Amino acid sequence: MYRIGWWIGRIILYFLAISVGMTVIYKFVPPPITLTMLFDSNGFEKDWEPLSRIDRDMVAAVIAGEDSKFCTHNGFDRRAIEKAMERNADGGKLRGGSTISQQTAKNVFLWQGTGWTRYARKGLETWFTLLIENIWGKRRIMEVYLNVAETGIGTYGVEAGAQRYYKHSAAKLTPIEAARIAAALPSPKKRAVVDATGFTRRHGNTIAKRSGVVRNSALDGCVYD
Repeated sequence: MYRIGWWIGRIILYFLAISVGMTVIYKFVPPPITLTMLFDSNGFEKDWEPLSRIDRDMVAAVIAGEDSKFCTHNGFDRRAIEKAMERNADGGKLRGGSTISQQTAKNVFLWQGTGWTRYARKGLETWFTLLIENIWGKRRIMEVYLNVAETGIGTYGVEAGAQRYYKHSAAKLTPIEAARIAAALPSPKKRAVVDATGFTRRHGNTIAKRSGVVRNSALDGCVYD
């Protein structure tokens, strides 16, 4: 029993050291690849761009569409989580409520998918979210998120997305172009960015309007101050 406890303690210490070490490295170095990219059956295309070369409208769009409290929460939007739990109480599944910080932690360090492994992933996601919030800070979280988020089939990051859909860099995105990309983020394999119709088009238009509120109310201030 003592030996088992000793090995468990060693495993925990190794995990803590590796996870903290990786987080510190990625504060300065772009994550080279993620598990989502590695196991994408469509292959992957990505093109890292520093935040200084991504149009500010893209930042406003993802805050408007994904996480309006990005600059004020500590990585977790408790009210959004409560609402998600209420919506899914009958099915016993937790869906929705993830902040940009949580999505970044999952995209960089963990895996996608559903099933029983999701519950283990959620626990690890909480740990890595705490790490990036305290080690990276909001600007770096946003920079990494915009470079690793899936923006289409086999396409990762807003630069690759901008080149694919609009044939120009993410530095030149218009508010409506940024909003269209943000509208597709929750389901990039199913939602069209170019010639969007139905919900995606309406949602993109809503995000474009909300982006103005983000800019005017400095809801993206933590990224640029």
